[in-house]
Amino acid sequence: MFKYLLGSLLISSQILMAAPKGYNYTEANVPNFELPKLLENDQGKPIKTVDEWETTRRPEILSTFKEEVFGYVPKKAYDMSFKVVSSEPALNGVAIRKQVKLTFKNEQSQSEVNLLIYLPVNSQKNTPTFLCTNFNGNHTINSDPGIVITKAWVRNRKDMGTTNNQASEKSRGVASSRWPVEMILKQGYALSTVYYGDVDPDTHDNFKNGIHPLLDGQQRPKNAWGSISAWSWGLSRIMDYFETDPQINHKKVAVFGHSRLGKTSLWTGATDQRFALVISNNSGCGGAALSRRHFGETVQRINTSFPHWFNDNYKKYNENENACPIDQHMLIALIAPRPVYVVSAVEDIWADPRGEFLSAKYGSEVYQLYGKKHILNESMPELEKPLMTQVGYHIRHGKHDVKDYDWENYLKFADMHLK
Repeated sequence: MFKYLLGSLLISSQILMAAPKGYNYTEANVPNFELPKLLENDQGKPIKTVDEWETTRRPEILSTFKEEVFGYVPKKAYDMSFKVVSSEPALNGVAIRKQVKLTFKNEQSQSEVNLLIYLPVNSQKNTPTFLCTNFNGNHTINSDPGIVITKAWVRNRKDMGTTNNQASEKSRGVASSRWPVEMILKQGYALSTVYYGDVDPDTHDNFKNGIHPLLDGQQRPKNAWGSISAWSWGLSRIMDYFETDPQINHKKVAVFGHSRLGKTSLWTGATDQRFALVISNNSGCGGAALSRRHFGETVQRINTSFPHWFNDNYKKYNENENACPIDQHMLIALIAPRPVYVVSAVEDIWADPRGEFLSAKYGSEVYQLYGKKHILNESMPELEKPLMTQVGYHIRHGKHDVKDYDWENYLKFADMHLK
């Protein structure tokens, strides 16, 4: 049995004072808890081999996450088609900018998703690729005037140039600080990105827009898929496209996401084993952070603020995390033996950096079955001292964001495992 009373994370007094009323930002107040056993099946039998993990325990855990947290994707028929809208030199000749439209339709609905791909200019085929979701439209990741501006629903933000839930020319390139395109291309990787609102608008609209109407029936059960599962479904459909594109090495695709999209990347890696590498950036509650720590954002808070992200069953665990039969270290474990990288920021206390590290650490147990190097550290690493084995982790200075420092380490990690 694992029981935890953990030491404190070095946090400035100013950050501690900023804790919202009723939320715990103090390590001394983390409750005693017991994690669900990762290597013991539902009948209490120890899991000692890779075969036992893959045939018994992994399916149990995956099914439980679907039933209790993320939801099941309905099995309804649809037609899927891909169209390359444009492919031309870009970024002063260092890249090929490719834009692809994915269309999904059946008798009840039709939906379109727009994919942006930057390839190194000399890349002819089999390019390893980062597939990433973005928050405000493909056109926001770079000021490149050739990127199509999304026509999908966008959250209103004056600093992002969006009003009336529509993007505009003012929003071109506004998120470029998170997307060092040239750095990625120079390292020999393609960068592919999709606006998550193309797949499903991030608003609680009773699942009437986006991809849900394509597959949902007249009634949605309590274990029906939420938005995170929808965004994950969209990434898997892009992987379907990659399998048809000779310029992309579909066996060397890293899926990346930040914040709620980091939750999405972890769930995508868990449900679709075609992804070769998984990156979670500041994913927090419902992502990499252990829910039972009750630190920062909690299950109740996330279900209240974003009731559309998870399935309705997950609401049973509001202020009741210990009753949940799984915790987030098991989500990390579902990615094994493929490499996974978890990242925190020291000022991002809402996302519980220590909880993210512990998920990576205890999820690493499964990697031992495969004979893979894993996180052995009892304590968190120092700031900006990355741990890189089959399971990677770093914590950096700063806030809830994506920095060049993060990407520099993602590229190192990808070089270790994809090249």
